[in-house]
Amino acid sequence: MVGVGNLMTVDFGIYLITDGKKCPEDRLVKSIESALKSGIKAVQLREKDLSVRELVDYAHKIRDLIKKYNALFFVNDRVDVAMSVGADGVHLGQQSIPVKVVRSIAGEGFMIGVSAHGYDEAIEAQEAGADFITLGPVYETPSKIKYGNPIGIDAFKYVSNKIKIPVFAVGGINEKNIEEVIKAGASGVAMISAILNADDIGLETEKIVKLMGRRY
Repeated sequence: MVGVGNLMTVDFGIYLITDGKKCPEDRLVKSIESALKSGIKAVQLREKDLSVRELVDYAHKIRDLIKKYNALFFVNDRVDVAMSVGADGVHLGQQSIPVKVVRSIAGEGFMIGVSAHGYDEAIEAQEAGADFITLGPVYETPSKIKYGNPIGIDAFKYVSNKIKIPVFAVGGINEKNIEEVIKAGASGVAMISAILNADDIGLETEKIVKLMGRRY
């Protein structure tokens, strides 16, 4: 699947998103490596509580680890940090720098993901040249409470069937509902807690990779 605005291919199906509140910093690097060993092919560094200097230092460390496993590395929101550390792309929120501005700065070899919470935001991201979107929250989850009530599987299906670029389901995704979102049109799943909060991250990741089949 190729994004509208980019020549790079979105060839991963599981999008691991970090959250220091879910997994303390002293454990996060080891946790990411466990997930990478078990098949994760894309990681987004989403550490909003760090200063820019701390984020840059952390991003360098995470980048080297992710590249070791030939996976893709994204930085949340901070285009400057993503470009300075040689990340593969950035993930933008609705209040972030516009997609078109990022594309003009970073060029066609830089991947852009966008968080969307409904049809209008998804269409806007696609038309602006995003490579993929995360859509949700599909289900109730503490990390997405500030975005309002879950959109539900029916709304997710409606939007995903209208969008031409890859759509990743986010918000409360776990091994019990992966099949449901894939049937609803998801190109992949974005996950935080289901992986990083697992007692055995490697084993849980392996289960999810098997459920995703070739999509991971």
